[in-house]
Amino acid sequence: MTLVIGITGPIGCGKSTIAGWLAEDGAVVVDADAIARDVTGLGEPVLEAVIDRFGERFRRPDGSLDRAALGRLVFEDPQALADLEAIVHPAVRPRIEAAVTEAKDEGVPIVIVEAIKLVEGGYAAGCDEVWLIICDPVAQRERLVARGVSGDEIDRRVSAQGDLASRLIPAASRAIDTSGSRDDVRAVVRSALQAARSGA
Repeated sequence: MTLVIGITGPIGCGKSTIAGWLAEDGAVVVDADAIARDVTGLGEPVLEAVIDRFGERFRRPDGSLDRAALGRLVFEDPQALADLEAIVHPAVRPRIEAAVTEAKDEGVPIVIVEAIKLVEGGYAAGCDEVWLIICDPVAQRERLVARGVSGDEIDRRVSAQGDLASRLIPAASRAIDTSGSRDDVRAVVRSALQAARSGA
């Protein structure tokens, strides 16, 4: 039996790090952000739909999508974000579902679906557990700075997500706080995985 764990939570709290650790333990990771990048890549119809909606100024000289510029726009404009999601998400969903189905058919023991919109997008319904990854605001900001995100950009992105953790906690099987040391957090993740396996 394949255990499907959905991972979600605010930006900068460690979702990808935890997914990476689980991959080291044999999990297959289905990353919604990576799939979204694929469906908006060169030659993809979704790319042209995004350009049609937002304009040629968001097309780079090589024809690809200027993700940084578009990101700045949508994090400041809720309607623009909603429009972008309405274009991209219908193309992302079947690829996520296909990847999960393929992993199950291959007998993979654990599948991780990592997505900011795990709950709102309806993906949580297909998961055995939902892990909400959280951290304190200081740790969140430090991690985003370490990624090279500017202070103003951090403010915009965090503000755009609002109190995401509070909204998602009712849907979560577990909340994992990553504010502590790397070793401590990794121990918590191992314990959570063992508990999830026992429950399954």
